[in-house]
Amino acid sequence: MESLPIPTPVERAIAKLGNDLSLARRRRHISQQSLAERIGASLSTVKRMEQGDVRIPLHFIARALYVFGEIERLSSLIDTAQDAIGLTLADEQLPQRIRRKTKRLPTGAL
Repeated sequence: MESLPIPTPVERAIAKLGNDLSLARRRRHISQQSLAERIGASLSTVKRMEQGDVRIPLHFIARALYVFGEIERLSSLIDTAQDAIGLTLADEQLPQRIRRKTKRLPTGAL
């Protein structure tokens, strides 16, 4: 299976996330080795994550966010209640009117 090229904005966002994770770790005075142990990863995985390697599994990033006390930010990334485009598209599919279904009596039941 061929892999698709990674769009530049995606690469930039992941690189920024890696840099931000590195900064958050250092501000908390946590070593890369300690973070690796806390998230169940190898030291090389943490280093690659902080360098913005696009192949890092999401669960390691999520675990790092948990260690930093920021996991709620991941859970609100695509909050469906705040998805303006999705809500607009869904509203366009709503029926114009809703009719009450009437019960039909069996034939000859009057």
